[in-house]
Amino acid sequence: MSGLQRFALALVIIGAINWGLIGFFQFDLVAAIFGGQDSALARIIYGLVGLSGLYCLTLLFKPSEELSPEGQAEHNRA
Repeated sequence: MSGLQRFALALVIIGAINWGLIGFFQFDLVAAIFGGQDSALARIIYGLVGLSGLYCLTLLFKPSEELSPEGQAEHNRA
């Protein structure tokens, strides 16, 4: 997994945790940390999470051999 894929996945996980907190406790952690939903920094985080989600969609369509280290090892032997 590349560094960009790991970064995008980390942001998607942060977004999922934030949505879980909103759904269960009506608490927006990103807004609480970065000064409210309308602050520029919070909006940047929301935007990055959204872009990361779109990027992670591409991972659904990659063959599993490309994603796993084992698949790379098998591919290199062939």
